[in-house]
Amino acid sequence: MTYILALLLALAAIILGIVRFKIHPFFVLLLAAIGYGFLTGMSVPEILVAINDGFGGLMGKIGLIIFFGVVIGTVLEKSGGAMVIASWILRMVGERFVHLAMMLTGYLLSVPVFVDSAFIMMNSLNKTLSKKAKVAFSGTSVALGLGLMATHVMVPPTPGPIAAAALLEVDLGNLILWGLFVSLIALIPCYFFAIKIASRVKIPIVLEAVSETNHTPKLLTSLLSIVIPIVLIIAKSIFDYPDLNLQQHLLYPFVSFVGTPVIALLIGVALTLLLPQKLDQRIFSATGWFGEALKVAAPILMITGAGGIFGKMLQNSGIAEAITENFADLNMGLLFPFLLAASLKIAQGSSTVALITTASIVAPMMMVLGLDEPFIRTLTVLAIGAGAVVVSHANDSFFWVFTQLTGMNVKQGNQTLTLGTLTLGVSAFLIVFLLSFL
Repeated sequence: MTYILALLLALAAIILGIVRFKIHPFFVLLLAAIGYGFLTGMSVPEILVAINDGFGGLMGKIGLIIFFGVVIGTVLEKSGGAMVIASWILRMVGERFVHLAMMLTGYLLSVPVFVDSAFIMMNSLNKTLSKKAKVAFSGTSVALGLGLMATHVMVPPTPGPIAAAALLEVDLGNLILWGLFVSLIALIPCYFFAIKIASRVKIPIVLEAVSETNHTPKLLTSLLSIVIPIVLIIAKSIFDYPDLNLQQHLLYPFVSFVGTPVIALLIGVALTLLLPQKLDQRIFSATGWFGEALKVAAPILMITGAGGIFGKMLQNSGIAEAITENFADLNMGLLFPFLLAASLKIAQGSSTVALITTASIVAPMMMVLGLDEPFIRTLTVLAIGAGAVVVSHANDSFFWVFTQLTGMNVKQGNQTLTLGTLTLGVSAFLIVFLLSFL
């Protein structure tokens, strides 16, 4: 039981360090991993190998992927392309269905743009539409927030799912396809929650002056940087699928290259350069949009790398064998990663940290938990994502962005966003659980 006790102590240290002492998650994860190594009797050389292999190996796989995804989101936001996409969705759905328009907008925008930024960007439009349609602002805000959270925790190239996929060795193309399906279906009960329950919370709508922009990108140009990388990654997954025997196809070398996630997202970055009216140092410089993207990506990369260290330390310690001996009869399956991710989300607030930490812990246990088949591995990432959304409350930065921008107090935030994320997470897990029987 030494391994289990050491893991529990490491998890307690992670939660205490992040929540109580406000230490950056990177240092908490790193120190917890080292402490776990010593507690389980690993030698100094073994611990150092786990640190180097865990960080370097994971960064080699996904470091550039995460950065390119952040660049795409930043340029979309700064250029106005994200707002163009949002306005298009609104026209397609119609102003009568503001809740659905906001939910679908959030669902699409959160693939490249971070939840906090996307909500801030969409808040003014949401207010205006809610007032014009004479619907409760609380309901449309929850619809937007849950749409954002759904793809944020389940669909690459959002950093959390990418990191979890790398840790669990899941194909990104498959994860995108199933992540889009599961997250979209999970939003159905969330839609009714938004219009039937969240809308009961009454808050006033205070409109701000909207600044005029000199240049608005075209819709097709705005969509290219999101759609093309996803299509290329999915195409590679189709060509690689064993039963289709497409490896000898004339196009295979080309599709295999451009569909590799790092190349596909680099193409996405190149396509974002079609959005600004003028390409200058405002975009390329260290203080410009690219520089800002690097600042956003840096802490995510470091936390992800620390998660890789933690996972490698667990793997090298032999915890999988210990789990086999002590918990083989529990048969928790997908419930274990879901509950672990939910516990970490509730305790420390960050969905990304919950995703990465849970994936790093579960990675060496996949065979023991009966989750080692390729399709089940994909579902495991989605189960972790479902847990990583349960629930948003006072220790989550998005909770405060949501309540401050909408004018809600903490009680109203709990009645709307907190219950809404619980609905989303549980719904997503139930869908994943049913899919596991296929």
